[in-house]
Amino acid sequence: MERIHHINPFAKRDSHTKNTVITYKILTTVTWLLSIVVSFYYTFHRPHDGVWFRRRIWGQNDAYYTAFRMNHIIASIYWLVLFVLQGGYIAHLFSGNVERVNAACSVGSHFIVNNLFHFAFVMVFVRSLFGWAELFIILNFINLTSLYFRYPAYARFIHQAVVSGPLAWTFIAIYWNGAIMVPHPESLVARIFGNIFIWSILVYGLFFIIVYKDYTMGFNLSVLSAAIGVSQFFRQVIAFQWIFAFVIMAVLFIATLVVAIPAATGRDIKFARARNGDAERAPLLGE
Repeated sequence: MERIHHINPFAKRDSHTKNTVITYKILTTVTWLLSIVVSFYYTFHRPHDGVWFRRRIWGQNDAYYTAFRMNHIIASIYWLVLFVLQGGYIAHLFSGNVERVNAACSVGSHFIVNNLFHFAFVMVFVRSLFGWAELFIILNFINLTSLYFRYPAYARFIHQAVVSGPLAWTFIAIYWNGAIMVPHPESLVARIFGNIFIWSILVYGLFFIIVYKDYTMGFNLSVLSAAIGVSQFFRQVIAFQWIFAFVIMAVLFIATLVVAIPAATGRDIKFARARNGDAERAPLLGE
């Protein structure tokens, strides 16, 4: 068992060897740049290979008037900010502070896998291989969910960039891509199911806000709900979907403030309360 623990890249460790740190520095940087390059390239260019419809990322979004179609400006800003924050996380791998380096390495394997799944998703999504795209999203959702529950109370610089930011997007992307993937995505039946499933965003967000006091998840999901709401409003003013999206956005944002303000004023010294003693293994680090 000790040998398996030693070679398992996802195992919890209190410290990392010099060679392990170097490996994480290389792989996190390379996969992060790979994720950025394909995202930026296919934001402005469509692929020239493949047998199905080949469109840019937001060209696919705009081609299907689904119940989860997003405003590409808001969603793009979300990703730009996320990429910048991830760059800050990677910078901590090169820090002279051993505690910060070990903390960053602890989530490095999941971050690398996230980048690879994001790369794979973009490559198949722009080529209209939506079934494969959904598979990669679901696998990444499992990866990020596992990461979240193993490190629910980790440092802010890690949590937002590597955990809650990508996880919130992946949860929304399951519906975003899934709505495109189903037969007749613009039908009345599809819209009705969209009116129902959009409420899962509220339930999902409130779970993390109430149980873990995680205001970053609440904020992230409120921004993405706004992206859905704006797009749905401009598609059809007389409709339920944009109303539901804005209600969800408002509730999550208010709940986020309820948790974030006490934390910012020092009344709640913990960013997220783990429900058991394992939180002591993943304390908050200084900013």
